[in-house]
Amino acid sequence: MKVAIVYWSGTGNTEEMAKAVAAGAAEAGAEVSSFSASDFNSSMISDYDSFAFGCPSMGTEELEDCEFQPMFDDVKDSLGNKKVALFGSYGWGDGEWMRNWQADCESSGISLVADGLIVNDAPDDEAIENCKNLGKALV
Repeated sequence: MKVAIVYWSGTGNTEEMAKAVAAGAAEAGAEVSSFSASDFNSSMISDYDSFAFGCPSMGTEELEDCEFQPMFDDVKDSLGNKKVALFGSYGWGDGEWMRNWQADCESSGISLVADGLIVNDAPDDEAIENCKNLGKALV
């Protein structure tokens, strides 16, 4: 089982979440590769069995639009038969960006292994454990 963790992080909080998701997938026996959003594209989808995509809330509760959103738009039509998880951190709002992202996935035929995991600011011990469990759900 090969799992790709693909994320964008501005402050390091989503990167910390990505590391915990990767650790959980590895603990469950997966071969894990991590990528920044700018280093991943649709030609790489066939190399992996499942994916965790991480992006913090930006602006008025939206995905980061310079690197992450273009990458996700490129890959989402190729994810229909893959296990997919979403995660990200936020500093304000109520998680609208994650609900919108989930709805976009569902309308694109993407099957999510769990509801998107959101963490306010830096992940605490409980959030890290939730991230590891999300990684395990991909295996």
